[in-house]
Amino acid sequence: MSPDDLLLAPVNWLRDNAISTSAAIIVLAAGWYLSRLAYRLIRGLLPRAYGVDRNFAPLMAQAARYGIVVFALVTALSFLGVPSASIYAVLGAAGLAIALALQSTLANIAAGLMLVWLRPIAIGEYIVGDGVAGIVVEIGLFGTRLRSTSGLYIFTPNQRLWNSAITNHSREPRRRVDVNLTVPDSINVALARKTMLRIATSDKRVQVDPPPTVHVEAFIGDKIVLQMRAWVPTPEYLPVQRDITEKSKLAINKMLSSPDQHAEVALAADPHTQLPGERTPDLS
Repeated sequence: MSPDDLLLAPVNWLRDNAISTSAAIIVLAAGWYLSRLAYRLIRGLLPRAYGVDRNFAPLMAQAARYGIVVFALVTALSFLGVPSASIYAVLGAAGLAIALALQSTLANIAAGLMLVWLRPIAIGEYIVGDGVAGIVVEIGLFGTRLRSTSGLYIFTPNQRLWNSAITNHSREPRRRVDVNLTVPDSINVALARKTMLRIATSDKRVQVDPPPTVHVEAFIGDKIVLQMRAWVPTPEYLPVQRDITEKSKLAINKMLSSPDQHAEVALAADPHTQLPGERTPDLS
């Protein structure tokens, strides 16, 4: 075969197979478009219209997208004259080779299915796991997307998240707020406890059952650590923690700066009068 024949061979092939080549290109383009359309529809429409679990919808959407792309590729190759049996044989061999080479990727898919099935996490929940923390945005086929409280994008492979201990901060309907306050050991401990307890009980977001408590948590040199514990609805956890911490700190500072006005700081309360849920401190 002359050099001219070699140069003209591709042109002659395209001329002889113009229709099949055009059909293959159209199939590939249509498959690509339909895969993207199916992804958007399954992810957005199914949870709203048919009640499909929004945690499972992204996995279904990605599986449908890749399935349509593979089907379009096989169809396009068949238009070009490649036997379907040969295509499936090649795909099978390639799939086996890919499975052996990408075991971690397949493990991520399996872990994603387990995360969706067992539901230790869900979209919209704040979690800590695998050294990352954030609000779950999507549980995908290969990884989970999170958004940190400072707005950072976090992506972690499903396998790493599945193999780690996961702390879910949003799953339970209520949480316990712990506020630690370090004060001098010269302070009137009973009055300081009463002051912190009144601040907690006066907050309407704090639940009355079980009632809030204040106790001596530790002694550090010439300091005492007082700890207030109160149960609140989970969405109110951070606001209540910040508010009680600030109010308690201001009240204790006022006690320290005005020793003669302890009773006023404690809302004119008798230091020997117990509040609901309060225990008499053992100062012996």
